[in-house]
Amino acid sequence: MAVSSPDLKAFLLATPFFGGLSDASLDLLVSMLVERRVDVGSTIVAEGEAGRSMFIVHSGELVVSKLGNSGRVVRMARLEPGDFFGEMTLIEMQNRSATVVAESPTVLYELTAGKLYAYYKADIHAYVMVMQNINRELCRRLRRADNRITELLTLQARK
Repeated sequence: MAVSSPDLKAFLLATPFFGGLSDASLDLLVSMLVERRVDVGSTIVAEGEAGRSMFIVHSGELVVSKLGNSGRVVRMARLEPGDFFGEMTLIEMQNRSATVVAESPTVLYELTAGKLYAYYKADIHAYVMVMQNINRELCRRLRRADNRITELLTLQARK
């Protein structure tokens, strides 16, 4: 179901994904979102599956995990309202890199690759802003991952 409301717009403007968009550009992008409601324990995306959409978390909590080489599931991150995920498949067109499962009843807004392409065709300047916002968030995540790797290597070196 496509959505549009002043409350949703205010929420989206407060997320990193939508920063800097004009009102008209935001309205167009909001009209392309589809609301998804999921129950506790639902898998939204699974590692290795094909993916052609990303999601913005409106409410609820989710866990991101990956399957390690040993076969053990490793918890990578927790997602909360305002976070987004699935953007990597839109950029690199590869399969899902992780599994995301709802830990509570969750409301998500989905943006498909097809809708993002339509956004590009309709408003290239706003599309560039959205891609810059995604890239900024990916850089933040990479810095956090770098810090975690450094901490783990430091702990291993002490042993």
